[in-house]
Amino acid sequence: MDGILNINKAVGVTSHDVVAKIRHMLKQRRVGHTGTLDPLASGVLPICIGQGTRVAEYLSESGKAYQAEITFGVVTDTYDTEGEIIRQGDTSGLTLARIQEALLHFQGELQQMPPRYSAIKVQGQPAYKLARAGVEVTLETRNVTIHALDIRGWSLPRLTLAVSCSKGTYIRSLAYDLGEYLGCGAHMSGLVRTRSGPFLLEDSLTLEQLALAIEEGQEAVERHLFPADYALQNYPALNLSVEQTERVLHGNPFRIESDAAKEEASTTGSIETDETPTLGRVYAADGRFLAIATWNAAIQQWQPKKVLN
Repeated sequence: MDGILNINKAVGVTSHDVVAKIRHMLKQRRVGHTGTLDPLASGVLPICIGQGTRVAEYLSESGKAYQAEITFGVVTDTYDTEGEIIRQGDTSGLTLARIQEALLHFQGELQQMPPRYSAIKVQGQPAYKLARAGVEVTLETRNVTIHALDIRGWSLPRLTLAVSCSKGTYIRSLAYDLGEYLGCGAHMSGLVRTRSGPFLLEDSLTLEQLALAIEEGQEAVERHLFPADYALQNYPALNLSVEQTERVLHGNPFRIESDAAKEEASTTGSIETDETPTLGRVYAADGRFLAIATWNAAIQQWQPKKVLN
């Protein structure tokens, strides 16, 4: 079985728990997720199966969207409800207008400090493990992009906020930073991931629904399985001839006639920097998804990066 399952993770389970359960449920050895979702959070968690694991790293680079609940007036050491309260603030002067003004300062490209209680590695150890052990953890700010912040609900002291952002953005840090900007403090009190790359919450299924599909048989499960190349739909499709298919199977570079794919990448904005070459979805002469390729500007050809079995 190969592909990607769009799982709706429940609150209280880790991403690792979901992987372990699906590995057991499907009796599949190669199973992996594409980006950790905290136990406190629920929502979209794409799970790669079999050959689908070959594209996991590209899906983890994709943008995300969330619906977050932020509670003002209380600051915790983890920036969410699982931590200890370290400070309380006055919210009596907090208005929707002030919040709307503040949100303007948290959109676009910015430097964000991750929470000390995060999975970021520090000297080979997750930061949260060191923090729990009482070790002073020093993290560095990171570049993130917040594309949109839309207020979905407001009832003092709670704000419901829709967030569209780049990979690596911590919504807990956004909640903390917003509270500090407004002077009353805040923490994240709820989180639902509504999108991860092309995978949407409305198209997801719970582990319970997956279990029911398994009882019905493999066909029922495969109806929920997205093909591996679905995760790469933002990149140009490279359709090969029979001869080119053989070249790619042996790892050799290739050129597309008149290089329409390169033109497509340019017009769709898929072109990236020299440090991160443009990716392409490679299809064999019979139409099957065959490989992932990168554009090699030096030789003006596509170079196979991963060839699927």
